[in-house]
Amino acid sequence: MARKKKSAKFAKIRRHRMRNTIILLLLLTLIGSGCAAIYYFFLLGAGVELPAAFEAAEHFPGRDYAEDRQIQEGFAKNLCVSAEGSIPLEGVALDPSQYGGLFDLDGKRVLFGQNIYEKLYPASMTKIMTAIVALKNGTLTDLVTVSQSALVLEEGSQLCGFQPGDQLTLEQLIQGLLIHSGNDAAAAIAEYVGGTQENFVQMMNEECARLGMTNTHFTNPHGLQDTEHYTSIYDIYLMLNEALRYPKFVEIIQMGAFNVQYQNAFGQVNSIYLESTDHYLTGEATGPKGVTILGGKTGTTDEAGNCLALVSQNEYGKTFITVVANAFDKPELYQQMNQLLEHINS
Repeated sequence: MARKKKSAKFAKIRRHRMRNTIILLLLLTLIGSGCAAIYYFFLLGAGVELPAAFEAAEHFPGRDYAEDRQIQEGFAKNLCVSAEGSIPLEGVALDPSQYGGLFDLDGKRVLFGQNIYEKLYPASMTKIMTAIVALKNGTLTDLVTVSQSALVLEEGSQLCGFQPGDQLTLEQLIQGLLIHSGNDAAAAIAEYVGGTQENFVQMMNEECARLGMTNTHFTNPHGLQDTEHYTSIYDIYLMLNEALRYPKFVEIIQMGAFNVQYQNAFGQVNSIYLESTDHYLTGEATGPKGVTILGGKTGTTDEAGNCLALVSQNEYGKTFITVVANAFDKPELYQQMNQLLEHINS
């Protein structure tokens, strides 16, 4: 009898607890509904619209962004990311007016940064993107005829020396672009791949948007000075990191010189020997012990200073991107680059 009374007592307690729980849940539901009603009344009821999600297709029509999203999802997993614009590193000293970065591609880390998100003029480092767009949209064996308009460049431009009517393959032009930094090669590539230089520049900027290069805007394919032609150290890293996906790019940037043979407008065979603008590849500069310098892209204008974006490997085979921009002269540029390279074996 006592056991039955005890069981009845426990059952009554359980029913009481269950009732309290139900009441509490109802109260929480009413409170939540009230908060939502207040939110919509004061925001939406007052005519304030919530911001719509960003859709790239609305801003860059004509592209297959479903495919781009798939590329970005895989690409983003391999990025070096830093919330800080400047990350100090012992033994590395750049002038405050300079820009620099050291990116560990295997470890996905930014080891050093100075003003990595600040706007800078890239000069011929621009040609990394020119090569990407050409390799992505062109055929290396295609024969390209150099036009007169491709040679309309400012006095003092770095040139391969091509003339109107010269015929070269797209691969030869990309070699002239990356090894000798020829502005004539850049213009000829742009006209061939894009139809016009203007269309090609649009393709460059669309590629920048796809890669998330939010601090970049290009106005030409070669990097000659324009106040609306700019980028950042971090965007240069994104650009060069993308270029490494193309085996032909990696092959070409390792060449210290090349001999290009082509047919001129009169059907004659011309031959030009062109050296790299990268002093590491020509032996004019030497990297630290244990560092293998694969190559990269130089850039020099009065406004941009002396610049270099470089791909290297340490003695364990790990890959790094280093960038220095706005150095005073070439000796300072390579001295500062070596400061960064000293750290890739540590």
